[in-house]
Amino acid sequence: MNSRAPWRWAARLDPKTRVPYTTTLVTGVLVALGSLVGDAAETYDLTNIGTLFAFALVAAGVLVLRVKEPNRPRPFKVPAVWLVAPLGIAACLFIMVGLPRQAWERFALWLAIGVVLYALYGYRHSQLRAGR
Repeated sequence: MNSRAPWRWAARLDPKTRVPYTTTLVTGVLVALGSLVGDAAETYDLTNIGTLFAFALVAAGVLVLRVKEPNRPRPFKVPAVWLVAPLGIAACLFIMVGLPRQAWERFALWLAIGVVLYALYGYRHSQLRAGR
């Protein structure tokens, strides 16, 4: 049995939208359950900091791909990418700086947990790293 077989359910994509619907549903249910017991303001702050961080990473990733893989086919274009992406990163960071210290502490904790999980499991099982 393939060592990735137990996790194949998480990789299933909707044929029409190509969205990982199973993990989207599981994540939505877990977040909904967490929001039932968490303080609303803290939940909003943690959601905001996580979303802003993800947006900043995507904008940075767009720039990295422009440099590392300039000939990669792109289904859509970003006008003035060398202006728009850095401004997007700066805007996200500007808003993040205004979030409360507790949001940063919890964000750092969740980020550390994610890095540890990736280091223990994800890195060794990465298809990209293996060149598959």
